[in-house]
Amino acid sequence: MRIEGLHHVAIIASDYARSKRFYTEVLGLNVIAEHYRAERDSWKLDLALPDGTQVELFSFPSPPARVSRPEACGLRHLALRVVDLDAAVAHLHAHGVATEPVRVDEYTGRRFTFFADPDDLPLELYEQ
Repeated sequence: MRIEGLHHVAIIASDYARSKRFYTEVLGLNVIAEHYRAERDSWKLDLALPDGTQVELFSFPSPPARVSRPEACGLRHLALRVVDLDAAVAHLHAHGVATEPVRVDEYTGRRFTFFADPDDLPLELYEQ
C-alpha cells in the first residue's frame, strides 16, 4: 500500500448553520458541494483547503457530545498549516475566536497555537 496523502477529515456539528459559517467565513474554506440527506435528516457540506484536502461537515439529529478533556483516546486535533501565524491569530481574534498562547514546537522550532471550533473541537494552526 502506498498512501498519497490525506483526502478529508469528517466533522459532525451540533449546530450546522453556526459551524458552516465558522468553517467558510472565519476559516475561509471553499464550498465544493452541499447536500441535504432527507433519509438521515442530515446535511453534508464538502469544503476544500487550498492544497486539495477536504473537510466534510455533517449534521445529525442530537449527536452525542465529544469527549475531549481530559485527553481521550482517538483523534486529538486537526492541524492546519499557515504561512503567517501572527496574521492568522489576528484574523481569528477579529472574528471573536480565542486562541491559546503561541508556543514553539521543541523538535521542529515551528510556532503553533490551538483554538476551538463552535463544538469545541480542538484545532491547531501550525506555521510553515
